[in-house]
Amino acid sequence: MADYAQEQEMEIEALLAILMDDIEEIDANESGLSTHNRCFLISLTPQDNDVDESISTPVKMGLIFSHTEKYPDEPPLLNVKSLRGIRLEDLTSLKEKLIQEASENLGMAMIYTLVTSAKEWLSETYGNDVGIEDTEENDAAKDEIIVPHGEPVTVESFIAWRERFEAELALERAKLMPDSALTSTKEKKLTGRQWFESGRHAVKGATAVAEGSEEEEEDIDFDDDFEDDEEDMLEHYLAERSEKSSEGSRK
Repeated sequence: MADYAQEQEMEIEALLAILMDDIEEIDANESGLSTHNRCFLISLTPQDNDVDESISTPVKMGLIFSHTEKYPDEPPLLNVKSLRGIRLEDLTSLKEKLIQEASENLGMAMIYTLVTSAKEWLSETYGNDVGIEDTEENDAAKDEIIVPHGEPVTVESFIAWRERFEAELALERAKLMPDSALTSTKEKKLTGRQWFESGRHAVKGATAVAEGSEEEEEDIDFDDDFEDDEEDMLEHYLAERSEKSSEGSRK
């Protein structure tokens, strides 16, 4: 007489070792099977096991099984469910296929054989869809890639660009500056004698009296000849005063 319970336990241990995270024990009420025995759900995808399913897998199914009392001499209880993207009519077709294969493998542990068959069916039925979606994602990623255009930058081209930029910047600044700012600095400077002869000292004095403290006195920039011209300026001033005095006496 065969020890069904021991054989079933050995098969479950082997499945746990092989499938690892892809198999889990679930409550009998969640299995959709009419049994109180232990129930297990095996997750299947069309891809290889080393592919990140959470990112690239549009479809995923669950194969649910439970051992009967005389398994493997009688077929296990089977059910299939969609975990992601499996059509109902395809699930019905797959279940019929697995029940037929189970009846053909009586007398030996068959769950892993059924898992292999279900995965092959999933790849044949939905493998092309996965390929199409992956292609679309790759095309979308290529569209998002920005390809740089233009001449590559070298040290020589950068120096030439910088010189051209600085020249253009200087030209723009010159356009914005008033004409008086563009005249030579030397042209703005007066000798002491030139300033005195121009009469600006008298005008400046009158303006200061008229306007009071509302305006500050203009700064005059004398050049280095100012000290040398002091004597000449004094002589010119005395001569001018003398002429005015003479004219006054004649009148």
